[in-house]
Amino acid sequence: MQFADPRTDFVFTLIFWNEKAKDILISFLNAVLGLDEAHAIDAVTILNPYQAPKISTIKTSFVDVKCRDRRGVEFVVEMQVQYTEGFEKRVQYNACKAYVGQLDKGMNYPKLNQVIAISILDFTVFDEFEHYLSCHEFRETRTNNHYLDEIRHYFIELPKFNLQEHELETTIEKWCFFLKHAGDLEVIPEKLRDEPFRKAFELANRANMTKDEWEAYDNASMGIQDLRGIATAADQQGWKRRNLELARAMLQKGLDKRLISELTGLSLQELETLERAMTE
Repeated sequence: MQFADPRTDFVFTLIFWNEKAKDILISFLNAVLGLDEAHAIDAVTILNPYQAPKISTIKTSFVDVKCRDRRGVEFVVEMQVQYTEGFEKRVQYNACKAYVGQLDKGMNYPKLNQVIAISILDFTVFDEFEHYLSCHEFRETRTNNHYLDEIRHYFIELPKFNLQEHELETTIEKWCFFLKHAGDLEVIPEKLRDEPFRKAFELANRANMTKDEWEAYDNASMGIQDLRGIATAADQQGWKRRNLELARAMLQKGLDKRLISELTGLSLQELETLERAMTE
């Protein structure tokens, strides 16, 4: 068997925004929030029910799924494969938009329900800590208590998740393993053969896709590779500019070119070209 990568927009929505497979989304939400059986979400209403798109190109690097539980709590679940400028502001904006969007004309503020935003990231955004699942909420600075709990953010940073199959124990660990590795697997891992993981693998099974679905997935995959290629090129250009500035400062101080080359990774020919440009 071959499984499509659930990090692509098409497959992510196929699995998690599926009216016929709500148990998958419910399991994932309960796992992220760490809810025990007594407090677990048992039903959700999917907002804007998913329909298979016929797309030729991917237009964004993120896709989100929206749903609401029995209490009225609204969830915005987002998968993003590439960091973009203003990312942190955008996730807060989307959560706030979902919050105020509940209020129809003439309704009162007490009608507003909590919004929980869950961002699954294929990159690292919080370098200050190592845990892959983090929760962010408003807290009063002296008591450290939270009184304004209407908007809460959860982040799953997949690059920080490094557990192997035999180490998987909790439901959230199994979902993170599925998200990160399903596209590279040929068989369903032993620890993910129970429901709803088996159903998620069935939805991601390439053999079960129609021709249109396969084309949509293939285009989405190529779009992600293009985005990553652009980001890599930008990083390389930034690295080159920084090292050229560093080399220029070193040349001005009269340091040996071979030493500068070792420290910056620039070739001797590049350093000679830079030195000539400095004297012109």
